[in-house]
Amino acid sequence: MASLNVGNLGEYLREQRRAAQLSLRQLADATGVSNPYLSQIERGLRKPSADVLQQVAKALRISAETLYVRAGILDEREREELETRAVILADPSINERQKNVLLQIYDSFRRENGFAPGPDADVGSADGVKADTGTGVDGDAGTRNGDDAGTGTTEDQDPHS
Repeated sequence: MASLNVGNLGEYLREQRRAAQLSLRQLADATGVSNPYLSQIERGLRKPSADVLQQVAKALRISAETLYVRAGILDEREREELETRAVILADPSINERQKNVLLQIYDSFRRENGFAPGPDADVGSADGVKADTGTGVDGDAGTRNGDDAGTGTTEDQDPHS
């Protein structure tokens, strides 16, 4: 864990609070953190815990991971990975199985490029779908039965022709 850079964090929090058009008192009410404590954080006098940063991020509708990076709690590369995972998991256009497969594929690419898999790398492995299986156009993994090029046609498959 890196050392906390509370001055830079405080300036950033003040900018974000002002952009959200919140007073310090309003932010304190929204987070459950005292007004004087938030003021001290903004002025770089206090080192907030990850829990306090999470409450502030939620109230300001910004990424907690971004605050962790600014505070020196989280490495930038870790933040990017967490945000990538969060975006995938939050996507309402794909179902849970598809999200799990996509995360497994993401982890396999990270491993291939020399990075450790993420904290949820085993998500969805219980359903037997592996990250390296073929994926159809509609996102259904493992349904192409060995057609690795996706060129199979129905013309030659009719047993009555």
